[in-house]
Amino acid sequence: MLKSEYLDMSKIVQSAKIKRLFDAVEEYGGTIRFVGGAVRDTLAGLSGFDLDLATDLSPDELVETCQNSGLKTIPIGLKIDTTGVVIDDRILEVASLRRNKDKHSGEVEFTDDWSADASQRDLTINAVYADLRGNVFDYYDGINDLEKGIVRFIGNPEEKIRQDYLRILRFFRFYSRFGKADIDEEGLKACIKLKDGLRTVAIERVRDELFKLLITPNVAKVMKIIFDNDILAYFLPRSEHLGALSRLTKIVSDANYEGDFLRRLFVLYQPNSAKAENMANSLHFTKKQKEIFVRWAKIEASEENLSTPRSRLNYIYRYGKQFCINKILLSCAIHKINLQNLPEILREIENTVVPVFPVRGRDIINKGIPQDKVGKTLDYLERKWMDSNYTLTREEILNLL
Repeated sequence: MLKSEYLDMSKIVQSAKIKRLFDAVEEYGGTIRFVGGAVRDTLAGLSGFDLDLATDLSPDELVETCQNSGLKTIPIGLKIDTTGVVIDDRILEVASLRRNKDKHSGEVEFTDDWSADASQRDLTINAVYADLRGNVFDYYDGINDLEKGIVRFIGNPEEKIRQDYLRILRFFRFYSRFGKADIDEEGLKACIKLKDGLRTVAIERVRDELFKLLITPNVAKVMKIIFDNDILAYFLPRSEHLGALSRLTKIVSDANYEGDFLRRLFVLYQPNSAKAENMANSLHFTKKQKEIFVRWAKIEASEENLSTPRSRLNYIYRYGKQFCINKILLSCAIHKINLQNLPEILREIENTVVPVFPVRGRDIINKGIPQDKVGKTLDYLERKWMDSNYTLTREEILNLL
């Protein structure tokens, strides 16, 4: 269970000020440890994780010792067992150990029993703790499971899922991210049996967990399992484009580019504008997400639009650099386009200076063009400017009148 000085804590602790928090808790007579993603991901050789901590002090005790040590604390929403501690303008969430983890009950029984707290967590790989000295506390063989790529619930899977049905999607997300072995049969059976429980979860929570799942490395393989067992049938129809999703994942990875959940959802369904809007509404996209998603569906991008610097510049001018990048990646995956030197093309787009049309309406009016013809005249001049590869000067453009 205890592995002494097992973890290189320099990979977790980026600020020396975190030690103030550990010192404050220990001076009060308590214990504080890192838990969950920070420990799990470090063990797996990953980076970019959030720092979550746990302590055997109650929230009131933690607030008191932080105040005595000059550390600012803030409440964390509706999480009655969690306190936010501000370190370097960053909020660290510190959860007090508790014995019964019923998310739907307002009652919490705090404890100083670390194994009891570990038993309330969802998966074995998420129930590994580490202190500031690199000592690792593994209560459910999570390190071994992580090394073997086994993702399994702690205890009875059905009991875990009934505590929070969103754990169904978490099970698939972590399997996509860390799974090496076959999916855990007992966990899968429980997810299938209790899948209708997801209907009781707020759509925003389902959406956010789905988005996290979509950016995992083996998402196509895992989405097939999900579709084959109708896990998300209440929220999403079955997709016939898992191959395109696999291609997109590989294209983005090979180009050393960042994955994007909206892009992966789009390639999974390849919707027209009406379907894109319906999907955005049903999953409660933000206004910006919906705008991006529907715009991808409305505007086509053929290989001719994307294959040369000139055509890409026209696309960038019309729709913006990020839109152009996304449409290239989507089109390559959907239409099986093999663009040579894709990483260089993406860098070229990122470094492009977007041309600015130098003529305004008042310039047209000053040339004696009637007010009702200004719009069409501007469009005509802009096309001529674009045809010149954006080289015509303001004076040369106006001389075309």
